This record gives sequence, C-alpha cells and structure tokens, in this order.
Amino acid sequence: MSDDVAYPVFRSADRGEALRVARQLVEYGQESFSEVNVEVEAHTVEELKRLGGELPEAWVMCWDDRRAPDVPPPGLPDLTYPIRARELPEDLRGAEAYLPLTLSIEEEPVGSLEDGFVAAVGASPGAVNWESLEWPEVPEREFCGEYKHAEVTLVLNNDSRELDVPADTHVVLVHVRRRNGDGYEEERVQWLAERFGHGVIGPPQHV
Repeated sequence: MSDDVAYPVFRSADRGEALRVARQLVEYGQESFSEVNVEVEAHTVEELKRLGGELPEAWVMCWDDRRAPDVPPPGLPDLTYPIRARELPEDLRGAEAYLPLTLSIEEEPVGSLEDGFVAAVGASPGAVNWESLEWPEVPEREFCGEYKHAEVTLVLNNDSRELDVPADTHVVLVHVRRRNGDGYEEERVQWLAERFGHGVIGPPQHV
C-alpha cells in the first residue's frame, strides 16, 4: 500500500487559466489509459437543481450518512445511495436533510468533459482529477518513474483537495508518491512544475 501527496503549483482567480495550466501538466504525463474524474458539491437545493440540470449523467450521493434521515422524505429516494442526476424528482423538497450532496462522474477519457464541467460548476466547490498519468524517470536528479500516484487536480472555488477551504481562486495540484517526507516529494513536484514555468507555492496536501 502507498499514498500520494499533492502540492499546489498554480493559483488564479481565472478558472480558464487554471484549467490551461492543469492541462499542460496532464499532457506531459498522459498515457492512452489516462482518465479524468470530476466532482462538485451542492450545498443548497437550488444548487442541486442547477448542477443536476447541467450534469444530468452525474451520480448524486450524500457521503455522510450519519446525518441523513433514517427514512427518506416523501417523494425522495434515499440519497445515501447513488442516483443519476437525471433521475432526481422534480420536487426536491426535503433534500435539505442530505446536504451537502456530491455530484460526480468518474473514469472518463481525458478531454471528454473538462470544459463543460468547469463551466457548469459556477461558484460551487468542485474538482477535476486526472489520474493514471506517468511522471518520467530523471536519473540525474535520482527521480524514479511514477505511475500509480502520477495525478493532477484542478480544485475550483476552494484551496483544498478535500473541498473544505472555500476560496475565490482555483488551484492546480500535482500528485506524487508519498515517501518519508525528506524533501524528495517537493523536489519532484518542483521539477515537474518548472517544465512549464511554475513551482511549488504552498504546503503539501494529504488525504
């Protein structure tokens, strides 16, 4: 078993610019089997309606069943189980009991949904995560090749990969394998970011 660690390398109030930087890094490490996952949180029923309309194929779910009702409100499915956004009822009265709700789409081809998702998120906290990338071996820097934990995340309207630090900016994170914290991880990400004129701009983020 191993874990990753992610470092911020770019932050901007311009989501289009943040997406451009993220894509540069993704293209550098992209493989034929690379995938993209997206998620966004709805904190109000109005947000849920809007996001569900924008992302009808997303799976909707309440991940914290400790605060969910034992019995769903009349007319609502049990949202502690995933349901497609297009299958949500028109009348969402009572959905407040499940908030916040996460809308997610997983394991799609790179380039298939990023633009539409970033536009749909609006002011809600969300993230685009590209995984199954490859960071190359760099013998002169003693950097091993990285596959399992080679990822890039674009965090929208937030400063944390956990979506729990609201912000007016968007941040790009680069992931590498977590080792012993002796500086290798940060040096690895710094080297990757420098390929595109950027560098590590904040502390590491762990899951």
